[in-house]
Amino acid sequence: MENEKVMDLATAVDRFVKNGSHISIGGFTVNRNPMAAVYEIIRQGKKDLHMYAHSNGQGVDELAGAGCLSRLEIAYGGNGRFAPTCIRFKKAVQEGRLLVEDYSNYQMTLRFQAGAMGLPFLPVRSGMGTDIVEKWGFSRQMRTRDPRLPDDKLKVVDNPFPGWAGARSLVLVPAINPDVTIIHVQKADTEGTCQINGLPMADVEQAKSAAALIVTCEELVLPDEMKKESDMNRIPHFCVDAVVHQPWGAYPTACYRCYDYDPVYLNAYKKSAGDDRLFGEYLDKFVFGVKDHAQFLELMGGERLDAVRADPETGYAVNLKRA
Repeated sequence: MENEKVMDLATAVDRFVKNGSHISIGGFTVNRNPMAAVYEIIRQGKKDLHMYAHSNGQGVDELAGAGCLSRLEIAYGGNGRFAPTCIRFKKAVQEGRLLVEDYSNYQMTLRFQAGAMGLPFLPVRSGMGTDIVEKWGFSRQMRTRDPRLPDDKLKVVDNPFPGWAGARSLVLVPAINPDVTIIHVQKADTEGTCQINGLPMADVEQAKSAAALIVTCEELVLPDEMKKESDMNRIPHFCVDAVVHQPWGAYPTACYRCYDYDPVYLNAYKKSAGDDRLFGEYLDKFVFGVKDHAQFLELMGGERLDAVRADPETGYAVNLKRA
């Protein structure tokens, strides 16, 4: 399976994620966050990252808590019932260590889609009549100083085709083109073709909008294997720059048909995240205290992993105590 795209995670992160990079991570709340990559970014001490995310949870929260992020553009940051608003993310914003600009879920999807299509913007009606249109997270002065930021958060314009759907005005949302996007998938081949089981969220748009793409995968196969179910292939090989075989790479979030999210871990994390000292101890033990994701999984133990292993018929863990 030798291929120039196939590499270990530490190499991929070191090669493509630099201090000050504009990055995007896939997943949705507690589903398919590329957590192994998130931990490696923290472990390597990457700083001043400008992040784009659709509706992320654990990945955003740990990167914000570890001080890796300086700016974030996002629709929602939360872990569902475990943390309706991500805890370290919220604290970083309140203390002025993280600037945030918010968009609706649909707006973020279209922003990534515009980037994937090579367009400067896409029109949408989402956001009209809300503070999303009126309130900016990045000032006009900041935008003037930073050529990577669009001059405006968005623009409201007259509909050039007024008969269409009766819309008088449209919102133009700017494209996103990250330096690197990182996603986790169930299966990839050595050339980079990816399969995503279940809901793809906005991962495909995020993947195609980036200058570089790191894929971590549960299963790594040869290219001929992907031809057997080609209708499941979501991302073509030419979009991918690094493929990392990383079983349990989304843990402690879920990866459909592989494993569920870990409520024990997420509840314990919630307690640690609420206190600066406990969060520091958490990072020391689970991120800096291990050399890689394999050691992190050893720390979890086989019994914990077995408890969240997915049932092959339903794709979710059976009888998991989610409380």
